[in-house]
Amino acid sequence: MGAARRPRGKGKTVNKREMVERIVERTDYPLTVVAEIVDAFIDETSDAVIGGDRVTLSGFGTFYRQARAQRTARNIWTGESVTVRARDLPAFRAGKPFRDEVGRRRRKPAAKSKAKR
Repeated sequence: MGAARRPRGKGKTVNKREMVERIVERTDYPLTVVAEIVDAFIDETSDAVIGGDRVTLSGFGTFYRQARAQRTARNIWTGESVTVRARDLPAFRAGKPFRDEVGRRRRKPAAKSKAKR
């Protein structure tokens, strides 16, 4: 069905277009089909979360709506207290297999060089 999984990236941001191209390369499906599927996934996930549903992808994570309570903040220029209204925000909780995989692939810190004096 396509190329085998392999680690990619050097810590850069991958945008939607690049992700679609990676999926095309891996699956050999046409670009237009993959782009349509990715757009549909984003739309359906957004609609579900906006509606208050949780979207769980086993082994990857869960998208959900998180309520933020009303709070008091301070204007940094005037020092005046302001009320920040309550609101809902989208949230994501990574599943354990995904967290474990990211932890295994963590980059090792560069070795410190010891200069002789």
